[in-house]
Amino acid sequence: MPLAHAAQVHRLDPVSAANTGRTGPDDPSARRPATAPGRDVPSGLPSTLGALRASGHAYRPVKHEVRDNLLARMRAGEDRFPGIVGFDETVLPQVERALLAGHDLVLLGERGQGKTRLIRTISALLDEWTPVVQGCPVNDHPYEPVCSRCRALAAEAGDDLPVAWWHRDDRYGEKLATPDTAVGDLIGDIDPIKLAEGRSLGDPETVHYGLVPRSNRGVFCLNELPDLAARIQVALLNVLEERDIQIRGYALRLPLDVLLVASANPEDYTNRGRIITPLKDRFGAEVRTHYPLDLDEEVALVLQEADPVPGVVVPRHLVEIVARFTRLVRDSSSVDDRSGVSARFAIAGVETVAASARRRAALTGEDSPVARVCDLPPIVETLQGKVEFEVGEEGRESEVLAHLLRRATAETFRRTLGGADLSALTELFADGQTVESGELVSGAELLRGVGPLPGLADLIARLSPEEDTGETPGFAASAVEFALEGLYLNRRLSKDTVRDRTVYRT
Repeated sequence: MPLAHAAQVHRLDPVSAANTGRTGPDDPSARRPATAPGRDVPSGLPSTLGALRASGHAYRPVKHEVRDNLLARMRAGEDRFPGIVGFDETVLPQVERALLAGHDLVLLGERGQGKTRLIRTISALLDEWTPVVQGCPVNDHPYEPVCSRCRALAAEAGDDLPVAWWHRDDRYGEKLATPDTAVGDLIGDIDPIKLAEGRSLGDPETVHYGLVPRSNRGVFCLNELPDLAARIQVALLNVLEERDIQIRGYALRLPLDVLLVASANPEDYTNRGRIITPLKDRFGAEVRTHYPLDLDEEVALVLQEADPVPGVVVPRHLVEIVARFTRLVRDSSSVDDRSGVSARFAIAGVETVAASARRRAALTGEDSPVARVCDLPPIVETLQGKVEFEVGEEGRESEVLAHLLRRATAETFRRTLGGADLSALTELFADGQTVESGELVSGAELLRGVGPLPGLADLIARLSPEEDTGETPGFAASAVEFALEGLYLNRRLSKDTVRDRTVYRT
């Protein structure tokens, strides 16, 4: 398994290209069918309006749909937001209240707190399949068509109105609110191709709908909302309150049925941009997110999200060191606390540790690489660019991070091996013996330098109480090196480091 004690990594399907980028009249993704190609629609679903009515299907607005499905999951004791770690007692109850109230909401928090991840799970509260008018650009419900095309088609076809089925995974739209985002991207614009085909400017059929109308009857996420220019934010006022849209000079009444969720970083309110007051007033709820409140949640998040090099074992005590390191960096007075230290900091750290172990295995010929303490120092330089330091710390960034990494290692040693009997290990050095380690020293070579070690089984059991990886030589070497490093940090051994070699001595 890639990570010791790791849960299966949970990743959501990527959002379709039609919902993540700018679209224009000539963008083929903007004309995607209501049912995504390649997705198998269950057999037996009604294909016409008449058959849909006969089946007893009832129309529900999207917010009612989310509310009903959320209540059903609560009563059944099911996980409402799969893959979300550390928010059970704080953020999720607030999100649930907002959804039950039918509110659009803003998630406010520092970078890397899982805001977008949380928003994407909301689409799982939609019905698995929902009917739409076949070919409708705004996904009209056959009972309640709102665009001019579908109203005309419904009047002409009657009960023969063709019905398609839309999966909930396709009912989620997302846009990063970059400063160059235009009203046409979000709301819509005039389609010059349709004009060239002979339609007049007064014909609603000449409108090319933007991302928000195309997310009608679904969930739409607007990431980094404060980065959106104030004049563009104004275009969302009607969407949130009157539930309609305005495109250029059109008197276009299009009552949208959409759940709008936005994310924002707190510093954006004062530094790069802000959410204009009328728009903030139209969101029904603002929910503050946070980093994991305790170490176990931080470790669980890293184990869930990290995707290390295949075939490499990263023991849990090393994951805990990286998690502690991340928390110490967040709390450090040398780091700008307004920018935060993302959860991606710890995730990238564990992945770098795994990569270092794989590199050693390739150079030394190890068959089953297991990460060791010697794989930790490279993360200092790798992760330095992810941290915003205070101005007075310029030039000391690596020194600060290296010190905090040593602290994290020492604290993890005291928690896991603080009560262990390591006398057999310290007695090795009584007659001047040394033990050599380093990023290019294989686990087998490290164990040969230590020799037979009484109490090794107990040491391994303390670090890997539920994992069979403890029986492997690679894990044994990782445990021994961790114990040596802990003794050094507690001033019971000394250590000399020259390039890629480390020598522990009395």
